[in-house]
Amino acid sequence: MTLMNRLSAAMVAAALLASPAAAESPVVTAMQEYMEFSTYEAGIIVPQQLSKDIFDSVVFIDTRDAGQFAKGSIPGARNIEWREVLSRINDIPKDKKVILFCNTGSLSAQAAFALRVAGRDNVLVLQTGLDGWKKDAAYKP
Repeated sequence: MTLMNRLSAAMVAAALLASPAAAESPVVTAMQEYMEFSTYEAGIIVPQQLSKDIFDSVVFIDTRDAGQFAKGSIPGARNIEWREVLSRINDIPKDKKVILFCNTGSLSAQAAFALRVAGRDNVLVLQTGLDGWKKDAAYKP
């Protein structure tokens, strides 16, 4: 692709993204509302907060792929890859806190954001992920 073609493609993409129709999309509006009213600490939990009581009262969802999950996870965790959380939203409880995690927290944060925009306010991200849990969890069964 020539430089001119790349520039043209970039300009078309920018125009589409900046169009009023995109800005008026219900999905964009929901994302914007969530981002505007969330505090920096909203939606996260750190491993040091995972006492036995909390551990026993939540559902852990490992958002890594099946191969990583098979190599080890938080005991009792369910595996729903981060890309599948919306297509498998019915597998995610609504009636209790759900803690999403991956290795470090970045993929699970994307999954949590998608679930929050989809109306789920019971989801948290385990900041520092499985790596942080192994190192710093207040409770490990």
